[in-house]
Amino acid sequence: MPRSAERSLAAITAPVAAILAALLALAMPDNPRLQDALNRALPAPPEHRVVLVGIDDASLRDYGPLASWPRDLYRQALDTLEQAGAAAVGVDVLLNDPAQNDVRLREAFSGSNVVLGTDPGSAAPGGREPSGVSALNVSTDGIVRTFQTAYPDAAGTLRPSFARQLAVAAGRPVPLSDRPQVLRSTSPDRDRLPVIPFRDVVRGNVRYADVQGRIVVIGRTDSRAGQTAVRDLTGQTVAAPEMQVRAVSSLLSPPFRTLPAWLVALLAAALAVTAVLTRGLWGFGLAFLALLAAGPLWLLSVLLPGVTLSFAAIIGTALVALERWWNLRTLTLRDPLTGFGNRVAFTRALEQRWASRAARPLGLLLVDLSGFRKVNELYGAHAGDELLRDLSGRIMRQKRRGDLFFRWGPDEFAVLLDQASAQDIAEIAQRVQESLDRLTYRDLPLRASVGAARTGSEIETPVDLVEAASRARYRVKYQREQRS
Repeated sequence: MPRSAERSLAAITAPVAAILAALLALAMPDNPRLQDALNRALPAPPEHRVVLVGIDDASLRDYGPLASWPRDLYRQALDTLEQAGAAAVGVDVLLNDPAQNDVRLREAFSGSNVVLGTDPGSAAPGGREPSGVSALNVSTDGIVRTFQTAYPDAAGTLRPSFARQLAVAAGRPVPLSDRPQVLRSTSPDRDRLPVIPFRDVVRGNVRYADVQGRIVVIGRTDSRAGQTAVRDLTGQTVAAPEMQVRAVSSLLSPPFRTLPAWLVALLAAALAVTAVLTRGLWGFGLAFLALLAAGPLWLLSVLLPGVTLSFAAIIGTALVALERWWNLRTLTLRDPLTGFGNRVAFTRALEQRWASRAARPLGLLLVDLSGFRKVNELYGAHAGDELLRDLSGRIMRQKRRGDLFFRWGPDEFAVLLDQASAQDIAEIAQRVQESLDRLTYRDLPLRASVGAARTGSEIETPVDLVEAASRARYRVKYQREQRS
């Protein structure tokens, strides 16, 4: 297929690729699996600003079942944390047991920087504020990937989440939103214990440097806390308070930014069109680069839908492959120089239309060019190709709906006219002849002869139609030679 034909097909393929890629981007604006992979492979540095105080098995042995703990026990822990200079303290323990005197919560948790966790559908016991909904977004596969800064209650009112209230208590402004946010994975801190035992905090056996200026989350980490445990991205079972620590850490880090839908669609369309225009296997390179770019942007807190953009580039490459398949399929039926059908295509088209010739009469024009060989001899094959393209363009200007054009021989062309009356054939043949009479190439004289024929009672086979048009062409050629 010549370059001109490839360009003409690209003029169709490129817009189609852009539309398909844009639709794909709108259908797949997010790539959760890619985000999971990046979150695992590129965790955030250790977060020193959030500390977990765990109610472990040793604490339960010392103080008995959690439901029977007096509120003053929490007060002792809070006093220690206050003396140590904790910026904010969150109690991720559901203190809504009616057997307890929860009115005393106002006294036990009197500090404004103390946040009490509540059930999604319950208010804080004793009217305690600030409080936050202790909830996490668990996916259908049981893994926690996201969290929210607010959750709607039964009336549809947004209630702040536990993690959000802690961040606010520590002085970080966080707006209320029920839009899921990515829960960042963090690298473990090898320089300090991941969990401080609750009983050590109650007894004051804690280094103030581990707590000072930090956000502290108190929650169950004992072996019986499995009913509230969840799974993280690695598939490991993690205590819910530890996931709340990660949620607070995510709020303290720069928030992830998602690209606008229109920008993702524009990038996808640009990649698809570039893959079409660059041809070859460049589209796969673009697809790889789209995936590769997601990593650095993740470190910059930008969520790039690399999989979607990668598929967009592959769409462009697939359309190029489809275009080439079509070119190969039609190569045996098309002249690569002019884009007209070749002699095999002419034979097939004539046979297909022959059966309906009674209802739709067929006309045939045969065009012969004298002087073509001399152009080739004097100026080379390139000049001859240029002349044939000019000739085919002039003939093509007379096209009607349903007419087919073919390159009949090296310097011959055929036009199959659909539903042509005798007058139509005569007028078209005359227009073609007049347009070719003005055909020249440099200083060489050129002469074209046009012969026409039409199906009728005397034309019984396709061969008869071709021979009739050929005889008419030779008559025109002979008459023109006699006049010259």
